[in-house]
Amino acid sequence: MEWDISSSSGAAGQHGRGAGVAAACALALLCLSSVAGAQAAPPAKLAKSIERVFGPATQVDTLKVDSSSVLRISKAGTLLGFAQVRNVKGKDQPITFLVAIDPSNALKDIDVLVYREPYGGEVAYEPWRKQFRGKTSTDRLIVGKDIRNVSGATISSHSVTLGVRKALADLTAWHAAGKIR
Repeated sequence: MEWDISSSSGAAGQHGRGAGVAAACALALLCLSSVAGAQAAPPAKLAKSIERVFGPATQVDTLKVDSSSVLRISKAGTLLGFAQVRNVKGKDQPITFLVAIDPSNALKDIDVLVYREPYGGEVAYEPWRKQFRGKTSTDRLIVGKDIRNVSGATISSHSVTLGVRKALADLTAWHAAGKIR
């Protein structure tokens, strides 16, 4: 599955057929949420997140790796990186987030796509998310050490950090093994 995200027109074309960003992302989310119990992110939110992280006019296709789906992001034939949507449990509700890496396996950014808890949504804010940028699978990513805790969102801070650490390790291993390229 493949689609283009273009901010110049505000629409996405699936192989030039004129499907909207939301429709293209909805198809990707069907693949991404195929794991039992997985929570999906709104397609428009996913498209906006990918555009924010990788820039406008990107091409996105979905790769199946083991039982997971990974988004491969490119622009004009150049690989920009990979991304994966995952879920972790907050205090009571799932937190749906995106982890994006560049071709050298450095963490490009994370984005909290859906935060369902009544408190602690600060983990979705830029000041907390930006501390992950540039990290690699060799970094510890431990709350209280190299990742700040968010007061009032201790469980969410720990859950998202652990989820990011696992996603980063998986994406790096899959890339090194040639399972994503």
